[in-house]
Amino acid sequence: MAPAELVAAGSAGLWLWRHPKPVGAAGRCTGQTDLPVDRRRAKRLAHRVRQVARRHGLPAEVWTSPLQRCAAVGRWLARWGWCHRVDARLLELDFGAWDGRRWADIPWAEVQAWEADFCAHRPGGGESLASLASRVMAWRADSAAGRPQLVVAHAGVVNLLRLGAAWPGLSAANWPRPPGYGVLTRLPD
Repeated sequence: MAPAELVAAGSAGLWLWRHPKPVGAAGRCTGQTDLPVDRRRAKRLAHRVRQVARRHGLPAEVWTSPLQRCAAVGRWLARWGWCHRVDARLLELDFGAWDGRRWADIPWAEVQAWEADFCAHRPGGGESLASLASRVMAWRADSAAGRPQLVVAHAGVVNLLRLGAAWPGLSAANWPRPPGYGVLTRLPD
């Protein structure tokens, strides 16, 4: 779906793009593993962000996590005069000992334990979905101020913001599929 098809009337709210596909992510639990992105893909997404901002009169300001797969897009925008704000609260879920490992190498019993207590369990000894939600919602509360926010984010962050107050009590089976790489998700205030 093209970005224009996802945009609701008005320009306030959240404009969330999932980062470009990272190099070496296939089949791996990436979480907070800091994988690079292809320079051209980061630049292409930065161009799309800039085009949407111009079309809708949005501020030349973008928020990202410090991980390369998001921050690379912000750095391109900064080269073009944008304000690039980096906030660690926008990091993806910390998967602890699972981070960077191939999903096939993570014992199935550990994955099942996470699925059984999806919101409170700390996969790989990292952080729980509840902890991720707490820090992402804290960022949202601090940054919102009733104005549009443009963000290049991770799938877990995008899904939490899409769900809003509906995330607690969700099971793994009900968790939304991740948005595609580079896809815009528009959320009203």
